[in-house]
Amino acid sequence: MLFSALPEPQGLYDPDNEADSCGVAMVTDIQGRRSHSIVSDGLIALEHLEHRGAAGAEPNSGDGAGILIQLPVELRREVVEFDLPAPDAEGCNTFAAGICYLPQDPVARSVARESVEAIAVEEGLEVLGWREVPVDPDGAEVGVTALGCMPHMAQLFVAVPEHKLGGVDLDRRVYPMRKRAERTGVYFPSLSSRTMVYKGMLTTMQLPQYFPDLRDERCVSAIAIVHSRFSTNTFPSWPLAHPFRFVAHNGELT
Repeated sequence: MLFSALPEPQGLYDPDNEADSCGVAMVTDIQGRRSHSIVSDGLIALEHLEHRGAAGAEPNSGDGAGILIQLPVELRREVVEFDLPAPDAEGCNTFAAGICYLPQDPVARSVARESVEAIAVEEGLEVLGWREVPVDPDGAEVGVTALGCMPHMAQLFVAVPEHKLGGVDLDRRVYPMRKRAERTGVYFPSLSSRTMVYKGMLTTMQLPQYFPDLRDERCVSAIAIVHSRFSTNTFPSWPLAHPFRFVAHNGELT
């Protein structure tokens, strides 16, 4: 496996005893109007949760930070090199997209992508294409620890043949494909026709610097859920950063 969620028990250490205490916030337009200001305000809220997150002895390798927004279709349509299908009659997206954490090694990455594509076809899905996710670890000043385990990031776009399914119905079709793919060692922060998650082993200030997409005016949403992770007695990792695919939570409540 490329990623291990928790380490093995060692001596007196048992990962089953781990707990965490994080910070969460949400910004939304109650009338459902999509705008870049919602994304920007969500990132400002995230910055104010810096005290709820953590880092180790190396202050620029954070325990994790992230944001969940509506699928930024307007941006996607302008940056991909292939056609994306139109919404259905109810206005639901007829394609699903999400970032995939892949191996940094080019050969292993190629094998992983081929495996993901094969699983998608087996699940009755059409692979529309991939997009290399712009990231700027130098501009975000990501620390050596986080860099040492940083995955390669690419966005996968899938749909059902003839693009006749959208919204939650499409998400239900995509779910088994994602679960099977993740057994091969890749990881999807999200894969949905409705939402998208940007996250990583970052500090709250690093997130928008690391992902230029989040600073793009074409990145619009009516919701923004942000999370700043404090691992307490857990180990940080890129996949364990929040938000997860539909939720963010404060560990003190679990």
